[in-house]
Amino acid sequence: MKLMIRKDSKGVLTGYVPKKDLEEPITAMANPGMWGGLVTLANGWQFDLPDMPADTPLPITVEARRLAITGED
Repeated sequence: MKLMIRKDSKGVLTGYVPKKDLEEPITAMANPGMWGGLVTLANGWQFDLPDMPADTPLPITVEARRLAITGED
């Protein structure tokens, strides 16, 4: 699933899912550098991000795998 990651005007990392027209703050990261691990959006959705260099410039759109949560669409 496509996921756009950017920093908003306050410096908060956000994730935008174009397919769902959904933008939420990133509330948790499995890796301090974000890349190559799980991130959690404020609505509870989790994405497995690809490995990328720590200095990857934002905004960027990546192909991320959304982890399925039982009972969701």
